[in-house]
Amino acid sequence: MLFFLFFFPLTGDSSVALQAQEEIIEMKDVFAVKLKRRRFAGQKKGGTLLGITIFKCLNKEENKLTDCAIHLNNLSEDHCQSWFRHLKEILNGFQNRPKSLKVFVNPSSHKREATNIYYEKVAPLFKLADIKTDVTVTEYEGHALSVIKECDLQAFDGVVCVGGDGSVSEVAHGLLLRAQIDAGIDTEYVSKPARASVPLGVIPAGTTNILAHTLYGIKHAVTATLHIVMGHVQAVDVCTFSTPSKLLRFGFSAMFGFGARTLALAEKHRWMPSSQRKDFAFIKTLADLKPEECELSFLPLQILEEDTHEKDRITLLYLGSKDQWQKIQGHFLNVSIMAIPCLCSMAPRGLAPNTRLNNGSMALIVVQNTSRTEFIKHLKRYSSARNQFNFPFVETYTVREVKVQPRFKSGPDAKENTCLNAEGNYPWNIDGDLMKEASEVHVR
Repeated sequence: MLFFLFFFPLTGDSSVALQAQEEIIEMKDVFAVKLKRRRFAGQKKGGTLLGITIFKCLNKEENKLTDCAIHLNNLSEDHCQSWFRHLKEILNGFQNRPKSLKVFVNPSSHKREATNIYYEKVAPLFKLADIKTDVTVTEYEGHALSVIKECDLQAFDGVVCVGGDGSVSEVAHGLLLRAQIDAGIDTEYVSKPARASVPLGVIPAGTTNILAHTLYGIKHAVTATLHIVMGHVQAVDVCTFSTPSKLLRFGFSAMFGFGARTLALAEKHRWMPSSQRKDFAFIKTLADLKPEECELSFLPLQILEEDTHEKDRITLLYLGSKDQWQKIQGHFLNVSIMAIPCLCSMAPRGLAPNTRLNNGSMALIVVQNTSRTEFIKHLKRYSSARNQFNFPFVETYTVREVKVQPRFKSGPDAKENTCLNAEGNYPWNIDGDLMKEASEVHVR
């Protein structure tokens, strides 16, 4: 903790009495200290010493963080160097703060803003905090994954992704896949995944930025950067998505049905601008609204008896053995499986507001077949403060595992399988990425 006394003249005349004003700076809020010099235009080294500058992190309104510079004037070279050394020693003592980062920038995210966001807002703060960076600007889908598989992660204190939800999901999947490989775990079937060796930092530069909104409560690149610089770490639950024979990927959330079909249609029209493509796919899928016939098997999270006073009627229905699988079968418009609340500007309460970031559970949200009008009412509720699940055709469960088994139609009804592609695969929307799979998908 630093304690300063600042003196200000009571009037405009500095010869008059001075008034002292004290200020305390906690070193836990400081992320950089620099010597302050006056230099001529074009001069890169040397210059007249003016004092030192301390850079601290400030908490603003609505979860926003910002940086603040405090200038301490002192013309003594010895005094400034002594203060500078001692303050640097204190900062270097914060072991949780990163010194070296591997950075992935997706230049195609949203309106191609990621590169500009990184070099104008993020990189200057990393440089100010003396954080070394190794930057990879991705050139194709899967580029970050291939780099993570080969690079020396032990040389870094963390990995940072500048992009949208798809980019973040790819990097998270890569880090977890690399952790399984390093731990000698068979990546074809992962029953107990190993933790990633380094933390993942998320800089929002996409359209919805669900993970950034969920982590920071806001889409703000500077806020995200300062959380990384200050070494703030938040544990987050991740799901494994697998078939009976292989691991498909790691992810935070998934949708089967309406959410997946909308994404699949949007991917077929990638020649359209991003916003138009998504709006078109949403409206077209809503116009062709059809349920998916499937069987859902899930392992409920065991609820303690003292918690049964809560108003979750569906959860209370399944208080049996923790190893007792439950099954429901029918026609569903949408099935959502989410390990995190999934906040975004379109769903301020979250797509799954009843789950948490790291409580070891998933939210299973099942929308039964209903009319288009009622389904639209349900969707509209996401953008309001009202409960989007307060409909008779919507059921929510708190679970540990889920198995989704599509039911193939045969005979005259086979033409209704409009969700299938030519290979007979059903679409899945996993963290905004399209995945196609024909067999049962097991989510844990």
